[in-house]
Amino acid sequence: MGFIGSGYIGSTIARLAIEAGHQVVLSNSRGPETLADTVAELGPRASAATSGEAAAAGDIVVVTVPVKAFPDLPAVPLAGKTVIDTCNYGPERDGHIPELDSKSLTSSEHLLRYIPGAMVVKAFNNIFFKHLLSLARPAGAVDRSYLPIAGDSAQAKAAVTEFVDSIGYGIVDAGPLADSWRQETGTPVWGTPYGPFSNEKGRSVDEDAIRAALATASR
Repeated sequence: MGFIGSGYIGSTIARLAIEAGHQVVLSNSRGPETLADTVAELGPRASAATSGEAAAAGDIVVVTVPVKAFPDLPAVPLAGKTVIDTCNYGPERDGHIPELDSKSLTSSEHLLRYIPGAMVVKAFNNIFFKHLLSLARPAGAVDRSYLPIAGDSAQAKAAVTEFVDSIGYGIVDAGPLADSWRQETGTPVWGTPYGPFSNEKGRSVDEDAIRAALATASR
């Protein structure tokens, strides 16, 4: 697993991945040396690298950066890769992007403009990082939670589904990237089903509840 961005969501996914037996290569915008403490905490299955090296190393690459950083992504090593997009657009942080403000594109479609050779799957953008860590459950658990994913590649979706299953979650297929707005910031499936941020343990959410939340989203 390669990681471009190692903030709250990225490091949480990395931690769950390592617990599931995956190797992870972390990167950020400040250089691998700034990740020494994180790598030491995560243990021998973790290493740090440049973003280009992390992109090249991963069978699946997690992109978890501000939307305004999309132009800086290493497009060449991401070509042909399955890329998990955890990113949420926020004009107050990212500046105004006309296509996203007008909703003529989803943020994942916007990402694909910068990494056109990649197979992008939207995932993990709708859950608080503390809930993501605390709600992971093994397959078959009665209180296992579900996460929505969206993407255009059946192959990439299958790979992401397998990975997400390995770290403790079931999947609801939310359709193509053009429909990924249904899980963007402020929609019914964003944050709310898993409980308030003040409850760090969160609450489990079954498949039907995620499907219902996606269905009630409006643009």
